[in-house]
Formats: sequence, C-alpha cells, structure tokens
Amino acid sequence: MPSQIDPTWLALSRLRRRRFTECIDGCTSILQTSPYDKAVWSLKTLALSAEAYTDETEMEEEGVGELLLDDNAVASMPRPGTSLSAPRINTSDQGIRPMSSSGRPNTGFSRPGSSSTRPISGMTVDAAFRGSKPGTSRPMTTLGREVRLGTASMNSGSGKFIEIDKLNLRKYASRPALAIALIDYLLFVEVNPRKGLELCSEATQRANYKSWFWKRKLGQCYYKLGLYRDAEKQLRSSLKETPMIMTYFDLVKVYLKLDIPNTALSLLLSAGEQFPMEPRILLGIARIYDMLGDVENSSAAYKKVLQIDASSIEAISCLASNSFYTDNPEISLRYYRRLLQMGLSSTELWSNLGLSCFHSSQFDMALSCFSRALQLSNETNEGDVWYNIGLTGVSIGDLALAYQAFKVAVSIDKNCAEAYANLGVLDLRKNDWESAQAMFEQAKSLAPFLFEPLYNLALLQWKRGNLEGAYENVKQSLIIYPDHEESLALEKELMGSLMGLR
Repeated sequence: MPSQIDPTWLALSRLRRRRFTECIDGCTSILQTSPYDKAVWSLKTLALSAEAYTDETEMEEEGVGELLLDDNAVASMPRPGTSLSAPRINTSDQGIRPMSSSGRPNTGFSRPGSSSTRPISGMTVDAAFRGSKPGTSRPMTTLGREVRLGTASMNSGSGKFIEIDKLNLRKYASRPALAIALIDYLLFVEVNPRKGLELCSEATQRANYKSWFWKRKLGQCYYKLGLYRDAEKQLRSSLKETPMIMTYFDLVKVYLKLDIPNTALSLLLSAGEQFPMEPRILLGIARIYDMLGDVENSSAAYKKVLQIDASSIEAISCLASNSFYTDNPEISLRYYRRLLQMGLSSTELWSNLGLSCFHSSQFDMALSCFSRALQLSNETNEGDVWYNIGLTGVSIGDLALAYQAFKVAVSIDKNCAEAYANLGVLDLRKNDWESAQAMFEQAKSLAPFLFEPLYNLALLQWKRGNLEGAYENVKQSLIIYPDHEESLALEKELMGSLMGLR
C-alpha cells in the first residue's frame, strides 16, 4: 500500500522517474511536518531545478537589444569566414539557394539562434525589429526572456520555496551537497545569476580552487551576466582541472557571443579528439560551419554524426536541404522519407518532401505532399506552403495557379518578400507595369538582402526610361550578388547609355 511506503523514498523514486510535480508535492507535504529535514529540502530543490531546466548547450535566441547594442565583436569589419556577421559565401550557389538576412544559406533545421538577425553593416532599428515574425513579442535581451520564464514557473505554485535574500550563502557553501542543489535552483528557477555568483565564489574558495564543477558554474554565472571574458577564464580553468563535454559547450557559447567562431571551432575539434564518439560535439562543429557558410564541411560533419547516431533529426534534415540545393533531389527525397519513417510529421517536412518529389519528376506524389502540408499548417507557416505551390505552378507552366498561390501567400504572410517578387514578374508578363513596380518595391523594402527584386526593378526601370534609378538598383544587386551575370550585363549597358547621354 502507498501509505506503508516511506514518503522520502517515494519522492526520491519519483525524481528518478522524472515525475517532478509528484515529487515536489510529496516533499512539500513532508516539509510541512518536518521543516528542517535537509534531505527532503535538497530533494525538492533538485526537483524544482530539474523541472525548470533548459538545455543551454545551444546558442539561445538573441533579443533585439543584444543585436543593436552588441559591443563584444572583435573586429568591426571582419574578413569573410572569420565572423558570424561576415560568413563565407559561395556566390555560385546564391542564385539557387535562399539566403538569410545575414547572408548565410538557410539550413534544413530550425535551431535556437538560427532565426535571429545577426548585426550586419548598416542595420537600422527597423531592420532589427523585422528580424522576427510579425506579432511575436521577443524580449529585449536573453536574460529578460529567462526572467520571464522563471517568473511563470514560480507563479504556478503556491509561493516561493526559498527566500533567496535571507540565505546565508557561506553556510551553504560549507555543505557541498546542499550547495550543489542550491546553485541549479538559483540559475534555473530563480534566474538570479548574481546570487549564484556569490555562492559559486564561496564554494570555490572552500574547495581550494580545485573543483571543476564550481569553476564551470562560476563561468555560467559570468556568462549570464554578460561578462564573457571572465566566463572564459573560469571555463578554461575548469577544463584544465577536468575536461568535460558540457564545459566545452559552455566555452563555445562564450566564443560565439564574442563573434570569434574559428576559435570555437578549434575548441570543438580538440574536444572531438578527446571524445571521438560524442555526436553532440560533431553537431556543434557542423553548426559552426553552417554559420560560416561552409556547406561542404558542414555536410561532412553531419555525415559523421549519422555514422554514430543514425537517428539524428538535425543531421538528416540539414543533409536533405544541402542535397536539394546541390541538384540532388533524389538523395534529398531519401532523407525526408527517413524522417517520415522515424515518426515525424510537420508542415515543413511535407512541404520539403513535395518539392523533392516534384524535382525528382514524381509529380503525383508532390501534389499529395503539398495537400498534406496544408492540412497540418497554421497561420505561421501556411504562407510558405502556398509559396512553394506557386513555384511549382511556375515550373509546370500553370501561371494562373502560380499567381493565385502567390496571392494567397502574401495574404497570409504580409512579409513574404519572395512572393511579392514573383508576383511582380507575373504582372510583367501581363504588361501591368505599375503593379509590377509596386510589387518589386514592396519586396525590396521587406527583404533588402535579396538581389532578385533589385535586379527586376532595375530591368523594369530601364525599360521605362529611368536610367539613373535602374543603375542604382543594379549596383545594389551586385553588392549582394557580385557574380550575377544578368546584373553585370545590365550595369554595362546602363553605363553605356548614361555616358552617351552626357
């Protein structure tokens, strides 16, 4: 009978089975009768921390304030391939593979930080706020997001479990078991890195500066407070004491915040030599290569991940995307089918599967996949599906279907610049020049990092006799895509016309 089971043992069993809510309730009832039971207090603290824990091995979403006020970059004008704001771009692929606002090719997997707009030259406040979907409220900084999450988790209970301001941190630092439970509570539940820093400092002194654990926690507190160089020193010292995989990931986050990805890459490569069978390290290497625009090396790293962990969704998705944009839709189709076999089903997956089927000449399967994608879609991704249907209509020559699909796409997502650009081209085929110019202008304002609207607008202005406006737009197009042959030819012809007028 449950009444005959020791309640402390039962709470511990529930913690091990990850039934955190039941564990917390059991500990609360025990503490009501025995408020000074240190074992139960520690158990409840661990359960609260585990319930509020978030995986911090990846780069978190950056807030608008961090994007605009980022002064941690090493160089203001970095060379391509040495900074996240200046990726190594393969210009031969830029015409067929969509790019993000920072100039990096889009990957096949959405991860924390991948949707953020990195600070690039000439970024304005409006551009930074347009980095996210309309209607979403993002906090100004990452720590602000964590504070909001911590507040929500505390409001779900009956009140605060620990009065942080009344704690004697020196007393807890002298008791390692209680201190280890308390530090995670401070970081994940209370989201109070300042108090965590005090506890870590006291505990590090008590350990005679020999504990890798407290040095790592000290580095995490410095990182949350934005003191990245101090965090680097502590994490380096922790690795010197005992190399741990999680410490490597913490240090990589610091280097990515400092915008020195090559240092983070070399650190992960050295970690891979110590832990050769750890797929998370290979995933980190592949992500940094993706951030730097090195698609070839990132694909090689993802393949190594699959040799160790054949069920890695991120590796399969990114390899599928890379195969599709390197003109291998049949291989991409195999990867996406593998994801379906693993039990995944989402709008994005079915939409990508439809595109792969279409480019593999499996037209009947493509329409079924797009239909399935629309069934699973919502207001955040339905516009992307209709945009892909429009591209399919253009490819098969059904321009009426394409026009209607692009119209539906912009009615759902008013920030779909690619759909506006394609609508402008279709309006040109109808000789509706005014509507086409309006579409190109709208696409240009929504996505200034795309070269297609700029080139099409320049071509339209050239045909209408606005040579100066056409020349300005084609110059902007060449800044984004310097090897675009049509833009180069148009620039040469415009230069000749302008020189003749003078």
